[in-house]
Parts: sequence; structure tokens; C-alpha cells
Amino acid sequence: MKKSPIAVAVLGTLALSSQAMARDTINIVGSSTVFPFATTVAERFGNTTEFNTPKIESTGSGGGMKLFCAGVGVDQPDVTNASRRMKVSEFENCQKNGVDKITEVKIGYDGIAIANSKKAEQFEISLRDVWLALAKDVPNPEGGEELVANPYKTWKDVNSDLPDVAIEVLGPPPTSGTRDAFAEIALEGGCKTFDWIAATKAEDKSKYKSICHTIREDGAYVEAGENDNLIVQKLDSNADALGVFGFSFLDQNTDKLQGTIVNGVEPTFDNIASGDYPVSRSLYFYVKNAHVGTIPGIQEYVNEFTSDNAWGPDGYLPPKGLVPLPEDMRKKVAKSAQGLEPMSSPE
Repeated sequence: MKKSPIAVAVLGTLALSSQAMARDTINIVGSSTVFPFATTVAERFGNTTEFNTPKIESTGSGGGMKLFCAGVGVDQPDVTNASRRMKVSEFENCQKNGVDKITEVKIGYDGIAIANSKKAEQFEISLRDVWLALAKDVPNPEGGEELVANPYKTWKDVNSDLPDVAIEVLGPPPTSGTRDAFAEIALEGGCKTFDWIAATKAEDKSKYKSICHTIREDGAYVEAGENDNLIVQKLDSNADALGVFGFSFLDQNTDKLQGTIVNGVEPTFDNIASGDYPVSRSLYFYVKNAHVGTIPGIQEYVNEFTSDNAWGPDGYLPPKGLVPLPEDMRKKVAKSAQGLEPMSSPE
């Protein structure tokens, strides 16, 4: 007999209560982009409070959501980090599995940097160039309103002003929030510059998304896993390749890497904060409210993360690459987060 979501939640809560002493450390999963910020908060939290340092695993946003929404209980994570907002399908999966009260915390902004080794020339490209280089199907170079399998082998093939080097871009896999945001902001941003493709959105949204978001699979785009540090290392040893990752990883490796100028704007802290850099997104973490008060320290961890001492303009997270929310928004989010206000469906 199939249990209702309420029954699942009650059973999960009972299991959590009876096993509470089995775990006294907060378990956090999710985004590799949010990972360095969460780790910094966790270490500070562990060193300055009576609580253990939270355990954090970098699983990617999608992988984190899957783990977070699997249910309630000490064997399930308490918090998941995300470099994009929770999807409606993920919210519904949470509800189905008894994770019915979730607090959403928007922590700040991040740019998705495209970068290469300082051993090579700095790239300057448009979003259109990015899409033409990486899309599975592109407009026929010979003209007309038809799509063909991507024929471009070098950046010069894409745009005669670009270098005559093979297209090789190291980036995150489909489970990554960075990949989702890159597709939605950068790839779609270039795709919709073709008016006849943009027009298909009103007629068939799924077709439009498929055209704009689908990345080629012939080796030009290389899935480099959830470890952004690995991409940094590979770029340092391969001067012809470009990489895609969160701004914080570029910011922490400026001795080896340089940001690509996109639509005339460099990926810098100030350009992301002002909204001038075209490939930027919001960052989040999500709290499983059923675990608060049972797993020690969750409320206090949330309070620490949303304190001005951490995420404020003069806090300890901006030097790590986090771009702060505007003051009025920070106050609003902090009140909601510290009050553990349950979110509604992210539709």
C-alpha cells in the first residue's frame, strides 16, 4: 500500500527522533561552486561555537537535490547547496518523500567565468561565438533558416577574428548547477541572437530549449567532473583550452588563469556585482526544516552564514569570491532564513 506524503513525513520524523543521537554533525551536499563558501563558513562555525564542523560533500547541484529530497532521517543530508534555484520537479520530489518544509536561502551572486591559461592570449568573444562553438546543431553556415550538425573545428571557423586553435572547452557535467546556468545564460544568450530561432520559443518551448541548450558531443566540450580545481589544473597544462567554472575559482587562480572578455566585459567582482558581466547567476542553499532542533547546530549554522560578518560586503566570504546581495535584500533573506520560513513551490 502506497504511503501518503504526510505518512512519509511522520515516519521520517519518528525515525529521526529515535536515531538523533546517531549523528551530531551537520551533513551538507550540493554545488561545487557554493562548496568553498560553505566550507569557509563551516570551518569558522566549528572553530567558534560548541558545535562540530559540518561535513560538506561536493556532489553538484543536481546530485545534491536528489540526495536532499530522498527523505527525512539521520541518514539523509540536512542542507544542500545549489548554484541555481531549486526546480519545480525537485520541489515536488521533496514533497513526495516527506521533505515538506524547506527553507530557501539566497546567499549572493557568482559569475560563470570562461577562462584560459595565462600562457596563451586572452580571449575576447561574444555569447553568439560561445553558442556557435559549443551547440550540437547550429545554423547552416551557407545560409538559410536550417540547422546542421556543428561543423566548426576551430575558433577561427566560428569567427574570423578569433585564434586559429581547436575548440576545446573543459566544463562541468549535466548534474552541475554551473552547467545548467551556463546553458541558460551563456548558450541561450548566444542562441537567441538568431531571430528565427528566438521566434520558435513562442511556438514550441521544448524545441527552443533543445536547440539552445544542447551541447555538442564530438569532443569539443569535455566534461571535467564536479571538481572545478581539476579544470584549473588542466588549463594550466593545456594553453589552447578554455574552461568554464564559477568566478571564485578564477579569482583564486589569477596567477595561472585569465578571464575571457564576454560581450566586451571582463569577469571581475565589480562587473558581476553591477550586473554588467553577462554570465552571472544567484547562489543558494536549502535547509531541511524537519532536521532543525534534532541534528545539533543547524539553526546556528544558518545564522552564521546569513550574518553580515560572513556574507556582508566587509565579511569573510567576499574575499573568497562571493558577490554580496544588495543590503535590503540581505536583510530580507536573513530574516526569512533565520526564521526558517518554509518556501513555496519555485514556479
